[in-house]
Amino acid sequence: MPSFFIGIDSGTQSTKAIVVNGDNGQVLGSASKTYGLIPKLPPGFKEQHPRIWIDAVQETVHGAIRTAKVKPGDVRAIGVSGQQHGFVPLDRNGDVIRPAKLWCDTSTAPQCDEIIRKLGGLKKVIALIGNGVPSGFTASKILWLKQKEPANFKKLATVLLPHDYINYWLTGRAVMEHGDASGTALMDVRLRKWREEVVGAIDADLMGKLPKIQDSSLPVGPLGREAA
Repeated sequence: MPSFFIGIDSGTQSTKAIVVNGDNGQVLGSASKTYGLIPKLPPGFKEQHPRIWIDAVQETVHGAIRTAKVKPGDVRAIGVSGQQHGFVPLDRNGDVIRPAKLWCDTSTAPQCDEIIRKLGGLKKVIALIGNGVPSGFTASKILWLKQKEPANFKKLATVLLPHDYINYWLTGRAVMEHGDASGTALMDVRLRKWREEVVGAIDADLMGKLPKIQDSSLPVGPLGREAA
């Protein structure tokens, strides 16, 4: 029985999908779709609607399968990579609350300074997590939501990154792998787990809204019926 695999890369400017022959590694089909940022935002704001990623995933996967001329039922697994650091806020129903603030969004620089100050300075932060708190990372975006859009923050039930959100749409499971988690400025990269002091500096209830961290070699879960 043939074994085929789908690879998806969801980037800031485009999504690409390929179909690979699992027996010899040959790329049998590919497709891509470009898109842009939300226009006319204030300086420093870089945002996208997560829906455009899902639409692009659907379109490119269909295109890659079509050009590869394989049966969808012969696909054994799907692997997803994507842009890091962006903040995708979900409510208790799993719906996106607002557009995602991306890795290149610098509007949260004041929140970075506030988190670092609360934790006793940059050296203390690095001692806690092995990282600083740059504006490109996720932590300050969460504090920004709390301070600038409190009504939306009250709805927050799950914190995901763009790559995680695509996996969530595919499987219904909210998880994060260690590489992505290290780019949130919330995980201790040595202990490979969320750091309570840093998480608490943003909000006392935030820990319960962070996803499970698991190794990238582990499957997120089976493909959901709707996505399939």
